[in-house]
Amino acid sequence: MPTPPSPAPSDLGQIAFTVADVARATVFYRDVLGLKLLFSAGPNLAFFAAGTVRLMLTTPQGHGEPGKNSVLYFKVQDIVAAHAAIVARGAKDERAPQLAAKMPDHELWIGFVRDPEGNLVGLMEEKR
Repeated sequence: MPTPPSPAPSDLGQIAFTVADVARATVFYRDVLGLKLLFSAGPNLAFFAAGTVRLMLTTPQGHGEPGKNSVLYFKVQDIVAAHAAIVARGAKDERAPQLAAKMPDHELWIGFVRDPEGNLVGLMEEKR
């Protein structure tokens, strides 16, 4: 008898991002990027709302290395203004927003900043 298919995951619920200093990174993600801090769990964990996905900042704890994570891409409205505001609040400018691709129904614009740990943080806007 064939095994019934198991349910597949539906939505991404949480992303863990490795940092060396959770307190310093919390200031960046809360005050510079403007994400809502949900809660902290001791000195080595902080959780943020990033739309429907939760972002967890954590120290390496046996995995990952600060500054060498995958890239987080945050959707923004008016990428040029959002990038400028985030840099003005203290993010390190990595690359000003520019057109990355023309799709049939929109243009994809991407810009980058770096957090205090050196992690690359992408900003993206789908201009219609």
